[in-house]
Amino acid sequence: MSDEKGPTITIYQHYFPPGVKRVLASGSSAFIGEVDDSTVFKYPLAPGGDMTRLEVERKLLENIGPHERIIGLKSFSDTGLYLERALNGNVADYMLESGKPPPSIKQRLAWCREAAEAVAWIHARHVLHCDIQPTNLLLDEELHIKLSDFQGKQLSEDGEVLLDGWSGEPCRFYCPRDDPFDANVKTDLFALGCTIYFIMIGHAVFPDIVDGEDAWYEKVEDRFANQQFPQDQHPCSAVTLKCWQKKYESAKEVVRDVESLEME
Repeated sequence: MSDEKGPTITIYQHYFPPGVKRVLASGSSAFIGEVDDSTVFKYPLAPGGDMTRLEVERKLLENIGPHERIIGLKSFSDTGLYLERALNGNVADYMLESGKPPPSIKQRLAWCREAAEAVAWIHARHVLHCDIQPTNLLLDEELHIKLSDFQGKQLSEDGEVLLDGWSGEPCRFYCPRDDPFDANVKTDLFALGCTIYFIMIGHAVFPDIVDGEDAWYEKVEDRFANQQFPQDQHPCSAVTLKCWQKKYESAKEVVRDVESLEME
């Protein structure tokens, strides 16, 4: 008789630290709670829970510094982070679930440029995001992009990892590599390309591969590894292809190319 046990499932109940009115969202390690119209509180899934990832996020945001394309760190406590609130949620939900009319090409190009501007800013400060995807692109009241959820890496000027949140991209935004945690500028730009594709097309790459089907993760990874990139045509097709082929050296180059498209 086998003593093997199945996977353990942990169910977290909503709880409300002082000042939190309701839970707006949750992730793999934290709740996002509403404080007021301009502030949210990010805190562990369990009361008194591990603050390690939130401490990494605080330090990364402090190192990055204020920028119009980065979600703002307002303050922190020993139980969580007070962050700027983006009233229009994230790009994925806004495009797929808000019930609002599809954004114009002009708006989509602006989001692509603003996302690249955010990545250029953090890379200039030797920070890798390691989880660039539409759910981590938030939208403020005027529908401008704010990059969020900083649990990536802080590098020294010579590339040594000084701080690591051990974050990683989901498979439809993941650049195939031997070590999934061996990130660099080009793996971030690969994920940015997948995100730009989502913004322009309205869904993630390879919609014919269904999440949860047999070997779906491997199928997505194999296509990327074999350079079988999406063939959909859209205004940023050349940009996404260069991201996937690792032909960009920096996010500033992505900004430049999208700006050129905006002027056409």
